[in-house]
Amino acid sequence: MPSPGPQAFAAKTQVCACFALACVFAGAGGCLGQVLLTGPGGAPNLLGTDLAVFEARETRKDLPCTVVAQKPVLGFDLRFHSGYDISVPLKELAGIQNQLIVVFRVADGSKPDFPVYFVQRINVPTIEEDARGEALLQGSFDLGEGRYQVDWLMRDRSDRVCSSSWESEAVLSPKDKGVAVTLEKGEIAPTDREQFEPEPFLRRSDNSSGLTMKVLVNFAPQNAQSATLQQSDTDALVSVLRCMQRDPRIGRFSVVAFNVQEQKVLYRQEGLSEIDFPAIGEALRNLHLGRVDISRLGQKNSNSDFLGDLLVNEIGAPEKPDAYVIAGPKTLMEESISSEKLKASPGTDLPVFYLNYNLSPQTTPWRDALSGAIKFFKGQEFTISKPRDLWFAITELVGKVVKSKADRRETASAAVGKGS
Repeated sequence: MPSPGPQAFAAKTQVCACFALACVFAGAGGCLGQVLLTGPGGAPNLLGTDLAVFEARETRKDLPCTVVAQKPVLGFDLRFHSGYDISVPLKELAGIQNQLIVVFRVADGSKPDFPVYFVQRINVPTIEEDARGEALLQGSFDLGEGRYQVDWLMRDRSDRVCSSSWESEAVLSPKDKGVAVTLEKGEIAPTDREQFEPEPFLRRSDNSSGLTMKVLVNFAPQNAQSATLQQSDTDALVSVLRCMQRDPRIGRFSVVAFNVQEQKVLYRQEGLSEIDFPAIGEALRNLHLGRVDISRLGQKNSNSDFLGDLLVNEIGAPEKPDAYVIAGPKTLMEESISSEKLKASPGTDLPVFYLNYNLSPQTTPWRDALSGAIKFFKGQEFTISKPRDLWFAITELVGKVVKSKADRRETASAAVGKGS
C-alpha cells in the first residue's frame, strides 16, 4: 500500500492518550489506542531529556513549529474540550521514515505533583526536500472545571525539540451555572473519539416508579443539502440520548432512530433499561444520504408524508410511555405535515416534547414541519443551540414528566375511590 502524501499527513490526527505515563520509551511498541501504563513502582517513566524540558518550561525551537493552545470549550457531551494546534514547515520534515512524537502533561492547579501524561505518535510520509507549505496537526484532551498547567513538547527522529507551556482554565460562564458537567472538578481525561460506546452502568428507578420514555431521533445533518452525516452532526443528537440515559428517574427507553431524507427507520429498541448506543452507531453506518429511490421521484410531499405517518404510528401505538420526545435538526420542507393525517390520528393526552437542534436560530427562525405537528399534540418545543440548552431542556422535560405521571396516578386513585 503506498504511503499517504503530505496532504493526508496534514489532516487532523488523533491523540493517543496514556494515563500516568508518557509513552516515549526505547525498544517498546507504539502506543495503541488509549492505554494505562506505569513504570516501576507505578511512577511515570519519562525520558530524562523530556522531563528536563518539562521542568524547565522553556520554549524551544530546535524543531521549528508553532503551537497554539485551544481554550477549553464546553461541548454538547457536557465535557470541557481543550487541546492544541501545531504547524510545522514541511521542509523541516523532509526525508523518509521520519516520526514525530508529541508528549505533554496536564496537571490540576490544586494538585500540581500529580499530572496526567499523554502521547501522540505521528508517522511522517516521505517528503521531498523542496516541499513547501506546512503540516497541520491537532491534539485534544478533556477537562473538568478548574485551572490547569500544560507542559508540551514534540521531537523528531533527530531529537530536535519544539516545546511550549501554558495555563488553561475551564470555567462555566454565568449562563451555564447549574449545568452538571460530566467530569469532576480537576479531572483530566482523553477525548473520547467513539461516539457510540455504551454508557457506564447506572442504578435506575424500579419498573413501578421509573419513567418510561419513547424517543424519536431524526439523525440528519444540520445542512439539509449535505450528502454526508459528519461526527459533528451527530454529537448533539447522541448527547440528547446520553443526557436522558444518565437520569436515574427514567427506568425504560424505547428508541426510534430515523432519517427523513431516506424515509427510513434505521433502528428501533423497545422498553429497555439501557440505550444500545453501539447498535445505533452500526445502524448509522448503513445510512447513505444523497441517494434517492427512483420510485419516490414522482411522489409529491413524500418526505412530509413519511414524517407524518411515523409520528401518527409511534404516538398512536398501543404501548403507552410516560412521554414522547422527538429530537433532530430543523426539518424544513416545501409542504407541512398533512393536517388531515394528524386529525385522523388518535392523538394523546401524554406529554410530547420536541428538541429542535438548531445551531443558527437567528438565520433560520421560522417554524419547521415538526413544529406544527407538536402544536397539534399540545406538546412543547425546545430550541437546542448550545450545550446549556440541552441540559436545561432535559432537566425541565423530565421534571414535567414526573409531575404528569404523579397527576395521572392521583386522578386514577380518585376515580377508584369514587367508584368504591
